Amino acid sequence: MSRRLLSWASGLLVLLGVGHVVVSVLVDHARVADWLGDGLWATVPLVPEQTVDEQATVAAFWGGVGSFAVPLVLLGLLVRHLAARGVPVPAWVGWGVAGWCVLGGVMLVPSPFFVGVVPGLLIVLAARDERPLPSRPAPARSSAPGR
Repeated sequence: MSRRLLSWASGLLVLLGVGHVVVSVLVDHARVADWLGDGLWATVPLVPEQTVDEQATVAAFWGGVGSFAVPLVLLGLLVRHLAARGVPVPAWVGWGVAGWCVLGGVMLVPSPFFVGVVPGLLIVLAARDERPLPSRPAPARSSAPGR
């Protein structure tokens, strides 16, 4: 049961992260195309001037690549990796994700932040299952070189 809960949690985390980046690219596709055309080095100013264009560039960066979308994908993949090896994911990870998503959802309405509460709670439920996760047997390795 824990592995199934963690599998769903990891899938939702990856989906939320990838979806966030895809939507941000679709919304700011012209700006992203400019970044790629101009080269990525120093495309986004650290301290933007008060021009609308620079403010929009910074907003596009922090709403896309610079957001928590990429770490969310990495966290989802880590949860899947740990679950596949029978390593339990601590409940505090789930509580942290759920709390962050509640705060973000309250501050930014309407938003899909509240969807992130679901994988957080799935991780908590999986952690409550005291039994260790059964690990999958490792694939047999051949002793022949090159295999």
